[in-house]
Amino acid sequence: MAEENVEILRKILDAGNRRDAEAILQYADPEIELQSAIIGGAEGNTYRGHDGVRDWMAESDATFEELRMEPEEFRDLGDEVLMIGRLYARGRESGVEIESPIAWLGTFRDGKGA
Repeated sequence: MAEENVEILRKILDAGNRRDAEAILQYADPEIELQSAIIGGAEGNTYRGHDGVRDWMAESDATFEELRMEPEEFRDLGDEVLMIGRLYARGRESGVEIESPIAWLGTFRDGKGA
């Protein structure tokens, strides 16, 4: 199951890079919890459920003209997968470009991102 989780995270990240929330939700548990350092992190927000994923996507689209993650490495941790890579973003209003290391920890339950 662990290798399947790596592939699921790859699909989630690919859908996120395409800005396709509905494609992400195909791989998301209905009770998913999303915490993000780039959107809502300073406020301590946790986005819950499918509506929370949609809200996070809408907020990120409002903030960034471009937002994508390029995975460089996946580490299979059983029920979790760690992605290490690069984040590329451009502010919608400011035009400021960001390039930064990023890590994403995905937890999986019954073949879905949780």
